Formats: sequence, C-alpha cells, structure tokens
Amino acid sequence: MNAAARKPDRTLTVILAVIALLVVVALAVVFSRGTAPLLDESTPQGVVQRYTAAVIEGDEATAATYLTEAARSQCINFESPFTNKLRVTLVSTTERPASADVKVLITVSNGGGPFGSSEYETEDVFDLVKTNGRWLVDSAPYQLRVCPNKAVTK
Repeated sequence: MNAAARKPDRTLTVILAVIALLVVVALAVVFSRGTAPLLDESTPQGVVQRYTAAVIEGDEATAATYLTEAARSQCINFESPFTNKLRVTLVSTTERPASADVKVLITVSNGGGPFGSSEYETEDVFDLVKTNGRWLVDSAPYQLRVCPNKAVTK
C-alpha cells in the first residue's frame, strides 16, 4: 500500500515538470523574438524602416537625415507626430529610377474602453526620391511626419 501511495506523487511531479518546461520554452520564444531585421539602407524600404524607427523613438534629428530638403521645410500647422502605440508594417514597394513609393500599413492602438483596447489600421504611402544616389523621404504619412526646422516658441 505504501508503493501505491507513492505512484501518484511521481505522476504529479512529472506533470508539473512538463508544465514548467513548457512555460520556460514559451517565455524564451516570446523574449527572443526581438525586432525585425534591418533592411538594406540603399533601398527605399530600408530608408522608410530607419526613418520610421527614428520617428517612433522620438529621434527627430536622425529622422531628418532621411528627409529631402523640401520635406524638411514643410512645417505649416504642424504638430509633433503621435507615435504612442503605433505599429508600421511594409505592404509593398514600387521603385522607379528616380522615385519610389513605399506602401505601409499603420496600426494605431488606443487605450482601453468599455470593451477593451481598440485599434484602427490605415494604408498610406511614403514618397521617396533619389538624390545624389541616395533614397530620401519626400513625403510621409501624417502620423509619421517630423519637422526638424520648426521654430521654438514659448
């Protein structure tokens, strides 16, 4: 009878060990995903990826290095971009010799509501031009515009 009492204890131990192993594996997968690999900066989609990352991180100085002079000077009625809870996904790229269009899906997550958090998605396009052999953003979706030349007023 003593041997029979020990068998359920071993079974329970094995089951708990398997569950613990599954939890550890799941956590390892979640935390090892990291960020998307960087695309080649000499491509339109690589420039858009780097520009977008800089805008989302709030690094307007770096983002400005990817803008044309015309894009840097378009600051009429401009507000800082709303990048909190913003996700950008590449949809497609149309490349021509001197210009390119990079279509993206922009997903914005809003705070909770009575039914939980809400999201909306919209497709938009970055217009790029090739200047001195380098792709630069000439026009960005409004959610991702920066204005490095705006005057500081208080």
